[in-house]
Amino acid sequence: MGLFKQLKDMKETVAAAPGMVEEAQKMAANAQAMAAQQQAAAAQYQAQAMAAAYGAPGATATGPDFEPVAGVSLELYAEISKGLAAYNYDQTKAPEIAATKGISAMAWQEAVDTWNARMKTNPAVGQRFNALYTGRA
Repeated sequence: MGLFKQLKDMKETVAAAPGMVEEAQKMAANAQAMAAQQQAAAAQYQAQAMAAAYGAPGATATGPDFEPVAGVSLELYAEISKGLAAYNYDQTKAPEIAATKGISAMAWQEAVDTWNARMKTNPAVGQRFNALYTGRA
C-alpha cells in the first residue's frame, strides 16, 4: 500500500507544480520590481546629495564654511594642493607654491589648518574640495 500512496503523492505534486512555478515567477517579478524601485530611489537620493554638495554645474558652494581663509578660497586651496603633484606631493613645497599665488607662508598655514578642519566637520566642504581637486567642478 505504501507504493500506491507514494504514487498518489507524486501525482498531486506534479499537478501542483505549474501553480508553484507560476507563484515563484510572480514572486521573482515582484522582487525585481522592488529592486528597481529601490535603485531608482537610491539614484534620486544620490542625485539630490550631489546637487546639495556641488550645486548646479558651475555654481559656487556657499555658506560660512566656504568663506575664504586668510585670503585663500577653497578653489585656490585646491589649486595649490593639486600643484604639489609636481613635487611628488612634498608638503614642504606648498608654501612655495602658495607664494607664487601671493599667499604668505603664515597665511597658507592658517588656510591649511582651517580648510582641513572644515572638511572634517562639514562633508560638503570636503566633497567640493574633491570636485575642484579632481577637476569635476
